[in-house]
Parts: sequence; structure tokens; C-alpha cells
Amino acid sequence: MVTEHLIKKTLRRLSRQRVALILQPGDAWVIEKAVSEGENRDIAAALRTCQLRGWVAPEVNAVPQFSLGPNGELPKNPSGVSPIYRLTEAGWNVIHQSQTWVISTFVVATASLIATILAVYFSLHTGQ
Repeated sequence: MVTEHLIKKTLRRLSRQRVALILQPGDAWVIEKAVSEGENRDIAAALRTCQLRGWVAPEVNAVPQFSLGPNGELPKNPSGVSPIYRLTEAGWNVIHQSQTWVISTFVVATASLIATILAVYFSLHTGQ
């Protein structure tokens, strides 16, 4: 079952991906800490949920997947195909919890405004 915790954990895992090197010939990307849809169905569902929410976007579809051999060589046949996802600005905001900071700032600013208005109101009506 896909939980919110798994969805955000998958999003954080995506943020740690990086291209370690590009193998030639063929410009094959070797991605460190890759998140694969083939790991289990929950990861695939979490990735689709992130995509549905606009937190990730598929960069390239149908990329062949390989697991490197013990000596770093590519096997002859891919183990499957999957898209490569990139984080959108909304995805980065979820990771860094930017929305929480924006809401907190709004609450503090509103409270400050109300306190200022009340102070001005009472100072005018008390004659001080």
C-alpha cells in the first residue's frame, strides 16, 4: 500500500540521483542512487502519484535499464525499460517544506497586523 510517507521518501530518493558517468558508445547514462519502478509496485505507484501531483516529470521515456556487472561492464540484455524522472519546482518545495514556511510566515504577519491595528485603535480611543 502506498502511504504518504513512502511517497515523500521516494521523492527524496529522486533528489539524490545523479549521473555518475556517460558510457560510450551510445551515450549510456550511469545513474547513481537511481530509483527504479521495477523495485516493487509501491515505488511505481509512488512515482505515479508524484507525477500526478506535479512534483516530478518524466524526462525521457523507455530508457533501457541495466545493472552493472561486478567489473562495471554492461550486460548484453536490458533488465527492462523505465522513464527517468526529474523533480519539478513543486517537488523541491515539498522536499524543503517551503509551503510550511510560507504558511507560518503568513500567520505571523497576520497576527502582527492585527496587533498593530488594535494598538492604534486603543491608543486613539484612550487619548494617549
